[in-house]
Amino acid sequence: MTQPPPPPNQPPQGGGFGPPPDQPPSNQPPQPPTPPAGGPPNLGKGPQPGYGYPQTAPQAPAAPPTPPAGPPQPQPGYGYPQTPPQPQPGYGYPGQQPGQPGPYGQPTPAYGQPGQPPGYGYPQATVPMQPQPGGPGGGRKINAQLAIIVAAVVAIALIIGGGVWYSKSSDDGGKDDTASSSGGTGGKGGTDEKGGDGGGSGAGTEKVPSDPAAKVLFQVPAPPVSKDDSSVVVSGSWLTDTVYAKSGVAEVAGYDPDKGSKKWAIKLAGPVCAASRHVTDDNKTVIIHQPAMPTKAEPSHGCTQVAVLDLDAGKTVWTKTAGDQPINFSNVTISGDTVAAGSTEGGVGFGIAKGDILWSPKATDSCYDAGYGGGEKLVAVRKCGSYDARQLNIQTIDPKSGKVISEYKMAQGIEYAGVVSTNPLVVAADVGDSAGDGSGISDFFSIDNKTGKLLTRISAPGEQFAARCDTITKIENCTGLAVGANRLYIPTEEHEGSGESYSRTNEVVAFDLATGKQTGQRADAGEDYTITPLRMDGGNVIAYKRPPYDKGGQIVSIDGGTFKQTTLLENPATEAVRDVEASMSPDYSEILYSQGHLYMSQVFASEPTSADEKEYLAIGFGTSG
Repeated sequence: MTQPPPPPNQPPQGGGFGPPPDQPPSNQPPQPPTPPAGGPPNLGKGPQPGYGYPQTAPQAPAAPPTPPAGPPQPQPGYGYPQTPPQPQPGYGYPGQQPGQPGPYGQPTPAYGQPGQPPGYGYPQATVPMQPQPGGPGGGRKINAQLAIIVAAVVAIALIIGGGVWYSKSSDDGGKDDTASSSGGTGGKGGTDEKGGDGGGSGAGTEKVPSDPAAKVLFQVPAPPVSKDDSSVVVSGSWLTDTVYAKSGVAEVAGYDPDKGSKKWAIKLAGPVCAASRHVTDDNKTVIIHQPAMPTKAEPSHGCTQVAVLDLDAGKTVWTKTAGDQPINFSNVTISGDTVAAGSTEGGVGFGIAKGDILWSPKATDSCYDAGYGGGEKLVAVRKCGSYDARQLNIQTIDPKSGKVISEYKMAQGIEYAGVVSTNPLVVAADVGDSAGDGSGISDFFSIDNKTGKLLTRISAPGEQFAARCDTITKIENCTGLAVGANRLYIPTEEHEGSGESYSRTNEVVAFDLATGKQTGQRADAGEDYTITPLRMDGGNVIAYKRPPYDKGGQIVSIDGGTFKQTTLLENPATEAVRDVEASMSPDYSEILYSQGHLYMSQVFASEPTSADEKEYLAIGFGTSG
């Protein structure tokens, strides 16, 4: 998985309700580094280095170890009885053995899995051992037929050791389940059933244009940034029927979706800290911002202001703080009529209409809500215990009262988790810091909303898969993946293609959220393209294909049943346009697509490296048909 770009320095934590939780020796959670200086390349500049260059091919894995005898013993839930994880089929799990030290000195749970299989973490063919006559003490022997099969499997593994081995077996039961949610944004039509069949073709709303060729609709210049700031957060972009809205420096502006002319601007007292991806049915959203502009003497004033914005009217509905000493929030989301904001001092729920506080931390709390995932359900990531003995509880809660509906207790020692989707409920975590690439993901956990039962745990090693989550503070900021129709859709890492000149490519693959198995489906990016899921469209996946240096990027729809790709949009291949598009990688920027319109924008603004350098905050593309 790709290394995330570094955000600017975070404001200090302090104040709020109750005592702060125990922190690591540095008194701050680890922070990602600062983004590269200079920002995106200019219009008119040449192709950027580093994209499509040769990389080391993956090595053939070692033979898997013997599976453990059975599942781990269940741990008592946080106020709820827990169902122990069930033994999983032997594939795709980390190679760490039960009993070895896990994160923070905790033993790693035994899930009944052997080590990693060949290739990119896909299912390994297994052949049952055949009992032989001979009675007690005779043991078991491998018959001749089995030996031939095993030899063939080993030969295949050796041949493709540096490539990708895809499972062609599918657990698709053929049902047409159009439940959908995407990358932490929720989605409409979802269910909270216990996994089950899915992945069938779903009727999406995206129309296929008569001609996918797109043109540049508009470009928004990057806002000026003070020389005292290496970079400023400008995260947050939203699309309604009438406006494309984008955060700038201490403002949110609305633009005509076709022309790019500014329709309105909401001025803020200070820079944006975080923004929800969700938009209500009446086109309202929520952000967190500072109460004043930073200065050299006071580089941060804390992220204490929670503001609901009306995207249709271009106005602030309300701005609120919480606590005698205002809480410094790190993330915010929306579910139903509730705004939920989390922090290391606890979480607060606000009514979206007037900003009245629905729930807040108590002085007697020994645990705290670090953050929330929103959309169809509201899910809290609740932290208990000290930093070196952390306990995370994943709770589905009532948005109005904050009452816990169900809870899943993660293995002790996991410090951070990100909410990928709330319905179905999927959580990502870097178990034992094993991802090794800064992506924040080593495993996905599929959880039943109603009971809090773990349905399955899906291994996604960082060297094999390319999604990422900012699990340290943002909680809901998981990108490069989609969830829907009881499937998890994730991209593989780039690997060597079949073309010449060190071509690179990747694929999108699907996992069943009930069994954790791969469905055998894949969508190839094509030579020198890389493909990234953006969201669901009914039962289909909307994905962005990052192009080679001499072509324009594409938006495609992947049929959830057949995995057939349909091109919805293709950007111009001119050098000037390619340079701007290349500066907005799907790993580090915001990409929105709807009905033949594509919008790409930055999440950081920085001072240009030269006076004649031109940088862009956002760019819009559109098809003609």
